[in-house]
Order: sequence, then structure tokens, then C-alpha cells
Amino acid sequence: MASPIPVSASPRNSRLQSIDALRGLVIVIMLLDHVRETFFLHHQVGDPMDVSTTPPDLFFSRLMAHLCAPVFVFLTGLSAWLYGAKAGSRGATAAFLAKRGAFLIALEVIVVNFAWTFQFPPSVVYLQVIWVIGLSMLSLAALLWLPRAALIAVGIVLVAGHNALDGLHFAAGHAMHVPWAILHDRGWIELSETLRLRTSYPLLPWIGVIALGFAAGPWFHAGFPAATRQRRLWTAGLLAIAGFVVLRALNGYGQAQQWAPQADALHTAMSFLNITKYPPSLMFLLLTLGLGLCLLVLIERAQSAAWVRALCVFGAAPMFFYLLHLYVLKALYLAGEGVWGLNQGKYFGVDDMSSVWLISVLLAAALYWPVRWFGRLKAARRDISWLKYL
Repeated sequence: MASPIPVSASPRNSRLQSIDALRGLVIVIMLLDHVRETFFLHHQVGDPMDVSTTPPDLFFSRLMAHLCAPVFVFLTGLSAWLYGAKAGSRGATAAFLAKRGAFLIALEVIVVNFAWTFQFPPSVVYLQVIWVIGLSMLSLAALLWLPRAALIAVGIVLVAGHNALDGLHFAAGHAMHVPWAILHDRGWIELSETLRLRTSYPLLPWIGVIALGFAAGPWFHAGFPAATRQRRLWTAGLLAIAGFVVLRALNGYGQAQQWAPQADALHTAMSFLNITKYPPSLMFLLLTLGLGLCLLVLIERAQSAAWVRALCVFGAAPMFFYLLHLYVLKALYLAGEGVWGLNQGKYFGVDDMSSVWLISVLLAAALYWPVRWFGRLKAARRDISWLKYL
């Protein structure tokens, strides 16, 4: 680990401002996707989406949400390096990652799952993005002791190589069924007759993403030239996007769902962009991380803009926003169901995606103020140690 770096928590710090703003952008996009999952669930989409039956407005709204998890996990690794640079100790960084990782796993199982199901005791526990971030942090706590070159190699191998394992499966009852369901094979784990787990986010590729985020940390060293950092981020982002285009065009390794020419250019583009999130395919990660790195450069260059400062508010308190928006969405759904009933068959919902977008914009505006309050509290009360976990 590098020697201590005097990184300020102030939003005026351009490095942290760009990171917070990009984190804020992806969680606002996540809000849109969760509004869709709450009020448009009667038009369900699979993974990948069926181009022949999914309307373009729904397809591209869902496609936008693909950006969220990879960018957030990458930034988690980057933020871990910044934490370690400030602490000046790999041991302190590993301890923090281990504690926060365990905290996030418990949060997923106890608090987040209840927000989705409103069932206690639960019959199903969905192990989703907070769970996998927690496990990724635990993994990084061990991996950060590697030399940087070795850490980069591990990240690349896991991101690029995990699709080679797609054909490997283990039936329930096999000794490898549970660990493989957690690591790579999205599936069910039966704990008892009344409780089962759904590993919605298989872990293996996400360890690669968080490792690459941590390895990018030195580019954000206080003395590192901004022009060099931006050039490297831009180059890495464009190379990832170019890699996606070339490999996807070949319809070969890295994406099980192949694309094919459709009746028109729009649907052909939809087929080309139809990539797998669970687990994230190589095509998925090349496109989303490539876009994320380019966005990080653009945001840093626009750091004085009002929209960047607004996004920083969300990005400075992401876990608070995450928990708050889930319970607000559940409350709004129950209120709507109570007033209008199940107006979409088995669900209460809106009639079109434009309504989903409108609800998302209004909800983001409404949540801005409590999130800003919590962010300021977190920055001011460094003496309250548990606040740093949110």
C-alpha cells in the first residue's frame, strides 16, 4: 500500500467529486429500474430480453440499468484503495473491507430482502447486489495483499475467463452445488422445507471487477497528473467498448445469447446489445465498464457543473439512498394498491414506460433532500463510527 495520501472528504476534491458523481448517476439510474420493477412488473423482462416481444422503450430503459452494478462494484474497489491510501495500512484496509463486507451481507439478508418481500419470517431470501458487494469486499480484503500486477491479472482472468465455466453445473445434493451456486451458477439453495435462497448475483466475475477497481486506485493518487489519469481512463474505456463491438460481432466467446439481423435497424441494434447480466458475461462487463470509465472522465472534466454537484449528493450517501428508496417504493406500491386495487392483473402498476420515467424523476427529486441531510450528517459526525458503513 502506498504511503498515506491527504485525501479530503470535501466535495470540492475533484477526484472524489467525479467518483461520487458517477456513483450518484448510476444509483439514480438504478432508481428508474426499481420503479420499473415496482410499477411495471406486469411487463416482465428476462435476462437477456426477448427482442421480438420487448418494446424498445422498455428494452432501452432496462439496458441503461445494466450500467449500475458493474460501475458501483468497480467504484467500490477504487474507493477501497483511496481508504487504504488515507489509512496508510493494508491491514487497516483489509479489516475495514472485512467488517463492511460482513455488514452488507447481513443488511441484504435482514433489511433489503424484507423491503422486497415484506415477508417475515421469509420463505425466500434473494441474495442480490448488496450481498455480492459484501462478498466482493471480503474477497478484496484477501486479494489486496497481492502485488498490483498480480491483482490486475486476477481481475482480468475472472472478468474475461469466467464464461469458460458456463457449461459447468452441479445438481442439488452434490457437494459442489451450494458453493457453485454462490460462485457462478445462478440458482436455488434449499435450506429447509420453508426457506430457500436465490443467488441472483453469482460472485466470481464481481471479484474480478472489484479487483480491477482497486488496481485503478493509484491513478487517483493526490499527486497523479489529472491529464494522465483521464487519458488512461479514456483509453481503457474505449478499448473495452471496442473489444465488446469486435467480440460481439463475431458471435463467439463471452456471450451465450447470440445476436442476429432483425426486421429493421432498431431491432438489430437491440439484438446486438442484448447481453447477459446473471452472471455478467464478458460482453456485459466490457460494455458497461467501458462506458463507466468514459463517463468518469467526462464527469471529472465537468466537475464545476451544477448537475455534477447534484449527483454528488446521491453518490455521497449511496447506501442510505438504497435503503430509503426501497422502502419508499414499497410504501407507494401498497398505497396505490389500496386506492386503485390490482389494476394490472396480479399487480398494481402504470400503463406505460413514460409513467415509470415520470415517477422516477419525481421520486429522485423528493429523495434528494433527505439524502443530502444524511450525507452532511455523515461528513460532520466522524465520531459516529457506524455512519461510515452507510
